[in-house]
Amino acid sequence: MPAQRSAAPAAPAAFAAADLGATSGRVVLGRVGPGLLELTETARFANTPLRLPSGLHWNLPGLHQGVLDGLAEAGRRADLASIGIDSWAVDYALLDADGALLGLPHHYRDPRTEEIAPRLRDRVGADVLYRTTGLQHLPFNTVFQLAAEPRGPRWDAARRLLLVPDLLTHWLTGAEAAEATNASTTGLRDARTGQWSPAMLAAARVDARLLPPLVDPGTRVGTLLPHVAETTGLPAATPVTAVASHDTASAVLAVPAPGEGTVAYVSCGTWSLAGLELEHPVLTEDSRAANFTNELGVDGTTRYLRNIMGLWLLSESQRAWRARGLPYELGPLLAAAEAAEPFAHVIDPDAPEFLAPGDMPARIAAHCARTGQRVPRDQGALVRTILEALAWAHARTLREAVRLAGRAAPRTVHLVGGGSRNALLCRLTAAATGLPVVAGPAEATALGNILVQARAHGLVGDRDEQRALVAATQRPVRYEPTGDPEAWRRANSLVALED
Repeated sequence: MPAQRSAAPAAPAAFAAADLGATSGRVVLGRVGPGLLELTETARFANTPLRLPSGLHWNLPGLHQGVLDGLAEAGRRADLASIGIDSWAVDYALLDADGALLGLPHHYRDPRTEEIAPRLRDRVGADVLYRTTGLQHLPFNTVFQLAAEPRGPRWDAARRLLLVPDLLTHWLTGAEAAEATNASTTGLRDARTGQWSPAMLAAARVDARLLPPLVDPGTRVGTLLPHVAETTGLPAATPVTAVASHDTASAVLAVPAPGEGTVAYVSCGTWSLAGLELEHPVLTEDSRAANFTNELGVDGTTRYLRNIMGLWLLSESQRAWRARGLPYELGPLLAAAEAAEPFAHVIDPDAPEFLAPGDMPARIAAHCARTGQRVPRDQGALVRTILEALAWAHARTLREAVRLAGRAAPRTVHLVGGGSRNALLCRLTAAATGLPVVAGPAEATALGNILVQARAHGLVGDRDEQRALVAATQRPVRYEPTGDPEAWRRANSLVALED
């Protein structure tokens, strides 16, 4: 981070974090001071994708309005020292020479990259892609989305490309910058130099002039535009800080692991991001073959991880059951899953048929049938199947990460994000890994967002000090492993999982 810590003021300061997830957004007011780190939600709003004739899109203007409403409420409750925005990765918007939005950004689950991604990978070379970017192969990486962009009047009019949190920061301040942790997920950044990669830009047919300069977390990007200040009631001089704007980078910063040698984490929500915090990327051929990614963290660290489909499987199942008039509330479903037979069904949570929105219970049933298994007979059995699949994926991913990175085995697994509230998932993950699971904070992303701002303003020190503050104020829950981890290996060896 560019900002240096100064003597902490006696009085706490207040910061606003706009935290946008795949299904909802919120604005959180954070107060930070000596021994103090507390959050208050000031707005929550749905993030509902739009299916248009041109494909699946994000409703970014609607999200922007939700952010403005939340900032206005935060400003009514406190004098804000700063504002920061984080969101999901990879998706982008195009702007014309006047700064006008050239259509709604595509959703990463839109199928438009299905054919172009393998073609570009084969043309450039999977090994070259990995040595350059360090990213696991995911068909929705920005480089593949850009390769799939139709070249025509819309593309010809484009003068700037901004990732989602950078766009919303631009709408607040008028400034244009690309925050580095989010840029590291695009497939356009060189993992060794830390700069935009001319080779990857050429592969995607993108003019480098479309991209703004890269900035580190903690950089002051600008202050509020006059109309934003008028709309929110905030002072126009309110700073907007580039936080770790990829939500996983913010979440990993808030892992309560001060002083731990090998920090192993699972950031669990719509996706499960399981991996290690490292000082340097792992760009070996074995790492590429295992489909691990090297994304940038705070202070130049590497988030060495693999994407796992996550609780998307459960939320999509709930959505399907609700549409059919069936019970869908999480509490009873988890109670039924607790009582269901263990290891009755084994699925690969990352099977490609689970990526797009749709009837997830039917897809899971078809997956079981295709792999020669019984079909889950009720909702409890299906929910347990999902959670066991995620717990096993967490375990095998962390074991592989330790081996590939050549690190000592971790003492604990930190499970943060919304999934940390799911006690059954936490217990299953402890059992599958054979390690204690420290669950929480659930609000890790917002906390990481706030902590970057607080550090830039001199209220807190390095990562260890930030994590110590999280551990002291957020009270994570510890789950000890039970049972035999070998039972997990035996159960999951019955079906050939599709990595």
